[in-house]
Amino acid sequence: MYLTSEKKSEIFAKHGKSAQDTGSAEGQIALFTFRINHLSGHLKSNHKDYATEKSLVKLVGKRKRLLDYLKKTEISRYRAIIAELGIRK
Repeated sequence: MYLTSEKKSEIFAKHGKSAQDTGSAEGQIALFTFRINHLSGHLKSNHKDYATEKSLVKLVGKRKRLLDYLKKTEISRYRAIIAELGIRK
């Protein structure tokens, strides 16, 4: 299992307000980024796995909507999470 509850709480503690604050936009974006990176690696070796490809596209869309929300409401938080995760290159 690539995403255990310990790993999730570590991601939320690092990028969110606390390990229990799973609803913050930064924590969700960090979790989606972790999952996107994992699925991208999986698709490099299994290029015909179309179900994974579809779920990857959905995750990227969710992350984009959260990033758009942060950009619209608080630009400083948006810039901080972008720099921290290295999403926009």
